[in-house]
Amino acid sequence: MTLLTRINALLDATTTPLVASAHCDLPCGVYDPAQAKIEAQSVKACMEKYNASSDDDFKVRATFIKEERADLVKHHLWVLWTDYFKVEHLKAFPNLHDLFWMATKSAGEAKKTNDVTVADRLLSEIDAIAEIFWATKK
Repeated sequence: MTLLTRINALLDATTTPLVASAHCDLPCGVYDPAQAKIEAQSVKACMEKYNASSDDDFKVRATFIKEERADLVKHHLWVLWTDYFKVEHLKAFPNLHDLFWMATKSAGEAKKTNDVTVADRLLSEIDAIAEIFWATKK
C-alpha cells in the first residue's frame, strides 16, 4: 500500500462526507409561485414594521429579515423560471422572461429600500407570474 493510498484511507475513515441537496428537476408537481409570494409578503411586512418603529435595534433586525426574505423570493422565482417553465410556455407567453427579470430585479431592489411601493410592485409581478403559471397547469 502506497503512502498516498494510506493517507486517503485515513481521510476516508476520519472525515464526514459532505451532504448536498437540491430540488429535483423532474416534474414532481411541487412548484408553486405561492412560495415566492409568501416571502414577498414578509418583505412588505418587514418594511412596514421598520417604517413604524423608532427603535434602532428593531430596525436593524427588520432590515436583516427583509433581506433574507428578498433572497428567498429570488430563489423561489429562479426555481420556477429555470426548472418549471419550458420552451412551450415561453412560446405561449412571450413576456415570461421579462416578468421574471422584472420580479427578480424588484426583489433585489427591496433589499436596498424600505419603500413599500417596491414591495407592492414585487407582489404584483409575482401575481402576473402566478397567473401564467396556473394557466400552464390546465
